[in-house]
Amino acid sequence: MPKGEPFKIKMVEPIRLIPREDREAAIKAAHYNPFLLRSSDVYIDLLTDSGTGAMSHFQWSAMMLGDESYAGASSYYKLKETVTDITGYEYVIPTHQGRGAEKSAFAQLITRPGMYVLSNMFFDTTRGHVQLAGGRPVDLLLDVPTEEFHPFKGNMDTEKLEKFIQEHGAENIACIVMTVTNNSAGGQPVSMANIRETYQIARKYGVLVLFDVARYAENCHFIRMREEGYADKAPIDIAREMFSYGDGLMM
Repeated sequence: MPKGEPFKIKMVEPIRLIPREDREAAIKAAHYNPFLLRSSDVYIDLLTDSGTGAMSHFQWSAMMLGDESYAGASSYYKLKETVTDITGYEYVIPTHQGRGAEKSAFAQLITRPGMYVLSNMFFDTTRGHVQLAGGRPVDLLLDVPTEEFHPFKGNMDTEKLEKFIQEHGAENIACIVMTVTNNSAGGQPVSMANIRETYQIARKYGVLVLFDVARYAENCHFIRMREEGYADKAPIDIAREMFSYGDGLMM
């Protein structure tokens, strides 16, 4: 049996498997772009791992207890206190998802067209929002052959990072984005040592570091499993150390 909590299902939603010929017609009509499919034509949705198909009773009850006040809502303060407790960051701006956070952040950080934003590897929407803000995204992923095992294939190539900053000038770099886990590189994790070294390089040249943390908890789990010195540490403590090597996050 796999490890994890057992669950009882409190709500079900009907789905339907349409005939094969109808599925073929639907994908052709969508020009083979799954983003253009109607969800009612999809039986098993593997388009994204963002979000979940079922909410726990804790989540449902929290919705009923939520404060929907236009300003000063207690729900915001609860969110803010939780985020600050985990990350150590004082300021919290709620966004509906990471895309909204990216749109807000890069519009402020990219102060003139052509500025670079460096990353171990950008998620597709993050790359798009850098470009929309007039910036130039640069991937500096560690170069490891696909067939070769490496415990942290999502790492930043720190040699390339420092060389890029030296060649292009820190004043031309809006920020560095550490994506954890590195989704566009196959969901590969990033080591604490690599995050720390990236932050040290950024501090040396006065460049801000932001985390793209859609999978920060999973990344902490991989650090605990694979990185020396972390096997006995609680995931929350690993997360707090990780966030100490950055200036902010988008999620």
